[in-house]
Amino acid sequence: MAGFTLELNDDQKQVRDWLHGFAADVIRPAASEWDEREETPWPVIQEAAKVGIYSLDFYAQQFFDPTGLGIPMAMEELFWGDAGIALSIVGTGLAAVGVLANGTEEQIGTWIPQMYGDADDVKVAAFCSSEPDAGSDVASMRTRAVYDQAKDEWVLNGTKTWATNGGIAGVHVVVAVVDAELGSKGHASFIVPPNTPGLSQGQKFKKHGIRASHTAEVVLEDVRVPGHCLLGGKEKLDQRLARARERASSGGERVKNAAMATFEASRPAVGAMAVGTARAAYEVALDYAKTRTQFGRPIIDNQGIAFQLADMRTQIDAARLLVWRASWMATTGKQFTSAEGSMSKLYASETAKKVTGQAVQILGGNGFTREYPVERMHRDAAIYTIFEGTSEIQRLVIARTLSGMPIR
Repeated sequence: MAGFTLELNDDQKQVRDWLHGFAADVIRPAASEWDEREETPWPVIQEAAKVGIYSLDFYAQQFFDPTGLGIPMAMEELFWGDAGIALSIVGTGLAAVGVLANGTEEQIGTWIPQMYGDADDVKVAAFCSSEPDAGSDVASMRTRAVYDQAKDEWVLNGTKTWATNGGIAGVHVVVAVVDAELGSKGHASFIVPPNTPGLSQGQKFKKHGIRASHTAEVVLEDVRVPGHCLLGGKEKLDQRLARARERASSGGERVKNAAMATFEASRPAVGAMAVGTARAAYEVALDYAKTRTQFGRPIIDNQGIAFQLADMRTQIDAARLLVWRASWMATTGKQFTSAEGSMSKLYASETAKKVTGQAVQILGGNGFTREYPVERMHRDAAIYTIFEGTSEIQRLVIARTLSGMPIR
């Protein structure tokens, strides 16, 4: 039996160094410009496609890394470069995970390649779950999908919000209600192919952070999609709804929710994004503290600064270990018996928010200006405690898992 190790193998180190080089040489120099422009950095995405980072093959290789560390390692390095640009590069992955979590092999093979396009014609995809009145409360979702049996089509109506790449995407993955009486168990996911009539972009949001990533509403007005665009297929859906109805009346096995299946699979990856942002801010603060002099000596000579940096590095490393553990567990088929996925996302998100704030404080007035990147990193870090399950929701998931009780 192989001994326990946290050492990356040679292939992983090579990929890590390659990604770090791209983040340092391509992403970071462009970060300030695209943050100010608040636009999708298509030239950077295209550069990522040309070198093979923005591609189905690359993410598949990382996803199937037998250690589980491929995806979190990639996320950390890209988000070390810049969170907004990195989210534009990896945002399509959430839609891809939605298909992987709920789709058939045929659907996976058909739709995921279309989400990325190629180096000469890059595409993006969007995962659409949240709504104006249904964020954390997924049971309040109002977008409806009604089956037209005569035409074997699903008709979608509703408004989605906070959709990364919403409206500019080719392929949209939309979560909708198919049986309102079942609450969150009555949801299903649908592929909306490119140029489908009735889908349009609503409001584009002007955001506090991650401003290089496009976030918008998606409006669905009598959007008709073929029956084969229901992820998993109708037979599987009918069986799942029947189990949910039986459980609702008599109790029984838990039934998977379409949106939650996507979020469960992506939480450790979001934790890795947060680790990358926190690490970037820490490194800037460390370098600054070693070179900035006050009262005749570097400010790192002061315990007030040195101890902050020590805590920052400790928390970053602890967050990374939680992310790696959850990713390894997911890959090796071990159950999250203590909500380890939510733990990783919770701790890493809170760490990023705290560490970037400390970095601003260490830089003082300089940290409050856009001349130094920690100001942008601090704004970017705020999103990690909000999207894909707020920190409060993560704590609720952990508490319910540990206690087995329906804590509210």
